Amino acid sequence: MSHYYTKDDPTLKDARKPIFFEVRGRAFRMKTDSGVFSRSGLDFGTRTMLESLAVEPGENLLDLGCGIGVVGIVAGALFGARVSMTDVNERAVALARENAAACGVEARVYAGDGCLHVPGSFDVVTTNPPIRAGKAVVYRLFREAREKLVDGGRFVCVVNKNQGAESASRELEAVFGNVETIARKSGYHVFVCRK
Repeated sequence: MSHYYTKDDPTLKDARKPIFFEVRGRAFRMKTDSGVFSRSGLDFGTRTMLESLAVEPGENLLDLGCGIGVVGIVAGALFGARVSMTDVNERAVALARENAAACGVEARVYAGDGCLHVPGSFDVVTTNPPIRAGKAVVYRLFREAREKLVDGGRFVCVVNKNQGAESASRELEAVFGNVETIARKSGYHVFVCRK
């Protein structure tokens, strides 16, 4: 497997383990596994995005490329968002479902590439995009996210400066007609765009 943004790698052995982290004063315990994002725990980029994320209670949120479900689950637990999650990696989807249930967050979790297969439209779409999958994939996800937003909806993503934050910002401007940097920390840029 060259990166985690693939359907699944049946040659990977099951290596589930618990991870523990705290976001905005609340502790979370989830399970992770080999071949999924994030294997080693809460990554710094996702943490940076979660610390700057603003969601109103009851808003519909889609966690695009959800991995083990961290962003959607945290948004549901902390903000009372109505959560949907999707990932191309079937192992990640199974873990996202399991983690949501364990954290007491009701979530609809879908398997599939991108997000056009997810029913409904959303007030907020979030992603820590699969940079290793390449710009063509990441930029397609930006376009698909826009299609899933309600008018006035927000797209929130995080990209590291060393992994193309500047070019991602230009692409987001082209797709949405606007982009704002709402946080910068240790090279990570959190962008928000409005439809």
